[in-house]
This record gives sequence, C-alpha cells and structure tokens, in this order.
Amino acid sequence: MKKFLSVAFVALTVLSVATAKPKAEKKGKGVMTYAEFAAAPLESEVVVETYVQAKQSWWDNKGTFYTQDKEGAYFLYNMACSQEEYNKLVPGTKIKVTGYKAEWSGEVEIIDAKYEILKGKYIAAADDVTALLGTDDLVKKQNLFVAFKGMTVEPSDGGAAFLYKWNGAGQDGDDLYFKVSKNGKVYSFTVESYLCDNTTAVYKAVKELKVGQVIDMEGFLYWYEGPNPHITAVSVK
Repeated sequence: MKKFLSVAFVALTVLSVATAKPKAEKKGKGVMTYAEFAAAPLESEVVVETYVQAKQSWWDNKGTFYTQDKEGAYFLYNMACSQEEYNKLVPGTKIKVTGYKAEWSGEVEIIDAKYEILKGKYIAAADDVTALLGTDDLVKKQNLFVAFKGMTVEPSDGGAAFLYKWNGAGQDGDDLYFKVSKNGKVYSFTVESYLCDNTTAVYKAVKELKVGQVIDMEGFLYWYEGPNPHITAVSVK
C-alpha cells in the first residue's frame, strides 16, 4: 500500500509540474499581452510570447502550430521554418512570434510570422468549456486546449457515427467529422487529419464510436464559421 501511495504521489507531482501555469512573466519590450492581441485590428503587426502545444503540419518551409500561454491562445498559420526547425519546436517550447493578425472564416490567426526560441516550458491543462457550448462566450476560448465532457454521440448524415470529410465523400486518412450533443443541442466536431492522422489513437477511437455513446473529449478550439474543435483525445464513459 505504501509503495502504491508513493508511486501515486510521484505521478501527481509530475503531472502538476507538467501542467502548472508559468509564474507571471514580465513581457519583453514590445510584446503584447493576450488582451492587447485580442484588441488589435486585423492586418496589424503583432508580437507575442507563447508556447507550442501541438503541431499541425509542415510544408514548403512553413509550419502550422497550436500555441498558448497562461492568458490565451494563438494559432500560427504557415510560420516560416525549415524541416529541422519544425522538428525542434516540440510541445512546451517557448517562442517569441512576430507576424500579422488575420482572420479566415472566423478563425483568428497569426500569419507571415517569424519566431525565436526563448527559455521556458509550458504544457497547458485542458480547460473544460462544456458549459460554454452554444453561448457567445465560447469564442473567447478560441484556439485554447479545451475539454468537453458528457457529450452524446449523434448520427451524422446517413445515420453513421462519423463521416470521412464534412460531406462523407472522403476515405480513410481524411478528416473525420462527427456530431455530439449536450442538453438537446447538437454540435459538429472534427479530427483534423494533418494534426491527428489515421495512425493515432483518437482517429481510431472516433471510427469506433457508436451512436448514443457518452464521451469525454479534449482538443483545440479551432473556429470555422463557428466552433470547429480539432479533437485530439476521446474516451467513452
């Protein structure tokens, strides 16, 4: 029993270190707070300090990243970096990013960005936003690593629990679309294949879902004409 408790204590200690928010940091000269970034007009230059949380894709010396700090999240679209640099930008890495604020179909992002690596590490814990579904406050959590709990799997078009692509016209390896409900309202979620391809646990888990199952999920609160969460983990209750 003592050994079990000791192991459990160590595990909890490691988890708390991994997910603990960084202490309040003094921003570098010219670096924005998240509130300043949120208030900045589109197409204006922005400078932020943030931490890589996940990587979506790399192509033609450009990488796309989900990042956040203790204040908010920043989606970096096609940031200039070599393949070698992309490989080094592992989750937790702190970076200073200079680019331009943009919006595409509701998704706020930073484009034409350059970066430099700073000292510091941070892996965010999932922020439970289940209660915000269907409210105007959900958008304030855009791009954060979030959790949705106690969601019921609903039938997609044709009655299946998921579709390959939004219209069901895809095949294994394409994005997965599936519907879930909470308190009588239905929402569409996605497994983005560039982020989590068909070899990942979440891709396989969604393919095995059954209509009526109750599930918990984690992922990044991407936006496309409304909330379009990119799910990275699913567990059946």
